[in-house]
Amino acid sequence: MASVNIRAILRAAKEQRAADVHIAAGTPLMVRLGADLAPLSKESLDPAAAKDLAYQLLTPEQIAQFESKGDLDIMLTDEHRSRYRINVSYNDGNVGAVIRLLHIEPRPLPSLRLPPVVETFCFAEKGMILITGATSEGKTTTMASMIHHINQTLPRHIITIEDPIEYVQSKGQGIVRQREVGRDTASFSTGLRAALRQDPDVISIGEMRDLDTIEIALTAAETGVLVISTLHVISIDKIIERLLSYAPPESEGHIRCLLADTLQGVIHQELLPTLDGGKRVAAEILVVTDAVRNVIRTRGIYLLRNMIMMGGRHGMRHMRASLQELLEEGAISKATYDAVAVNYA
Repeated sequence: MASVNIRAILRAAKEQRAADVHIAAGTPLMVRLGADLAPLSKESLDPAAAKDLAYQLLTPEQIAQFESKGDLDIMLTDEHRSRYRINVSYNDGNVGAVIRLLHIEPRPLPSLRLPPVVETFCFAEKGMILITGATSEGKTTTMASMIHHINQTLPRHIITIEDPIEYVQSKGQGIVRQREVGRDTASFSTGLRAALRQDPDVISIGEMRDLDTIEIALTAAETGVLVISTLHVISIDKIIERLLSYAPPESEGHIRCLLADTLQGVIHQELLPTLDGGKRVAAEILVVTDAVRNVIRTRGIYLLRNMIMMGGRHGMRHMRASLQELLEEGAISKATYDAVAVNYA
């Protein structure tokens, strides 16, 4: 394949409203449009071309770091202030990359068209809000929009711990300190410990993925801080199972009680392709009432699905209701509705 400038590829991807660009030897350049990959070039990349394109994104120091470790995650902001999250890796001995195209700043919360209770979550003074879903379902976008909304409407001290920083928060009524793991702090847990000594009102954690981080986050939520974080789970009723998977058996009761005491709400997301070529979020909402807290404490998680279905007066919403709304609006196809709804009986 003839030499191509990576900037031209990124421009073409943005024109197609792509979410990601895939660079891999032996295949054409590919972009993600909605749920599918589509070719951006006719010819397949040979190993040298794939490596050249990936390395165009890196400084000499970053190339050396990548060749030493075999994987590299970076953020890049170009001359037009466009932002990209980049992962460079070896694949069967060849260099490749995946580039996520990001918004420059967080999207205003109303533009996500989430249920009204999500804005209510932003005004909680303490406790924990979890944003859940599988990979690439828009969890980080929602969390950044919530932080942006808090910062624009309330004089709060907000600390974010991210890996990497994807959205740059603009000036608002309060202070936002954005800390990147690996650059500003060694890990999520060390950054979280430091945050507790910095007079926070709100702490945003990119992801809870180890026991230390989970325990510190729950303790912070218990002591009067609003903690917002994401968790990779396929459904709301898998939250407890997922969190406890990090804990030894002797810590299970402690984690379960902390969660019951601090959890305020859960936003579970599916990011769906729309008929006009864009994307919309379908959201299932759990508002933690006294009855829900009792379910968490007593291991009756199988009851959560029924509680969501019956909890409309508290602001809860079942995923099927969200899907039905998008279908009636004409935003998604019946095929998309059916493919997602089957998982939410």
